[in-house]
Amino acid sequence: MAKYKPQHSRLLFIDRTIREGSFPSCLSMAQEWEVTRKTIQRDITYMKYELDAPIEYVAKKRGYRYREENYQLPAMDVREGDLFAIYLAEKLLGQYKGTPVHDNLASVFAKIAASLPEKVRQPGGQDFSRFTFLSEPVAVLAEGTWEIVFECLKKQQRLEFTYHSFSDPIAEQQFNKRRFDPYHAVRHGGDWYVIGFCYLRQGLRTFNLARMTHVVGLAEFFDPAEDFDVEAFTSGQFGIYQGGKAEWVEVWFSGRVAGYIKEKKWHESQELKMQEDGSLILRVQVSHRLELKRWLLGWGADALVLAPDDFAKEMGDEVAQMMRMQGKSLPPYLHKTAE
Repeated sequence: MAKYKPQHSRLLFIDRTIREGSFPSCLSMAQEWEVTRKTIQRDITYMKYELDAPIEYVAKKRGYRYREENYQLPAMDVREGDLFAIYLAEKLLGQYKGTPVHDNLASVFAKIAASLPEKVRQPGGQDFSRFTFLSEPVAVLAEGTWEIVFECLKKQQRLEFTYHSFSDPIAEQQFNKRRFDPYHAVRHGGDWYVIGFCYLRQGLRTFNLARMTHVVGLAEFFDPAEDFDVEAFTSGQFGIYQGGKAEWVEVWFSGRVAGYIKEKKWHESQELKMQEDGSLILRVQVSHRLELKRWLLGWGADALVLAPDDFAKEMGDEVAQMMRMQGKSLPPYLHKTAE
């Protein structure tokens, strides 16, 4: 048995539960640990014949006990790095707060912690309080949306929902009822998205779960398109949005920010070329400009689009519009806020 497989946590859980003297059954332990009855049976068999655990079944109590109270499971070797990995994973769960994933995984971590030997649970000299994990903004979903969407995703069940599209300038068209076959879920930038076939648009689309309301699973099932490939579909995206023909974009970054650009891989296609003055040119191949545009605007005057020409003009127009907005008078309802 591999030393760090999840079974080790189950064995510690079984050992602790039997040691409490409540004569637990396979069924009760399986329900508490959220596994099958046969899984617990196999674990007990392993403990008896591989670890020499003096476990016996007491028919009158309909449960198990140790014949020898002083029996101890062989020590589990948990290194400092392993403890930190568990701690890190638990803290990173914060970004999934408000979703069933958070509650389920938090329950698993609690069981793992409870199953660890006391010396491991409270290791000397381990001050994890010196580590803080700041979560990114998390979208708020309408009640029940997560559960329905992911249940339909697992069952290949058709969905129906009302979708709020911010990109449609016509107010009455911002809310559309959609029938949708969910293919694949994606987590990006604090939001959850689902990719699939949209019957309104008659093609593959990506929807943000936070913009869905009145979500229901229909009594209809589907087979995903055989040619759907999530890697091919998301290839060329700079963010979550996709669509359009892939194009190479060249951007100049000043020497002031060149170091920041070099230290990260911003896109799978990126190419970097350092310049003599310390600046650099970034090349990326993308199929949608929206999120690339927003990212570039965040670098201010330290970023300049070189190609293609129409994208350079588009960025220039956006900056000019921002300047015009800054010169405008505030609407009356904002005067008090500005003061």
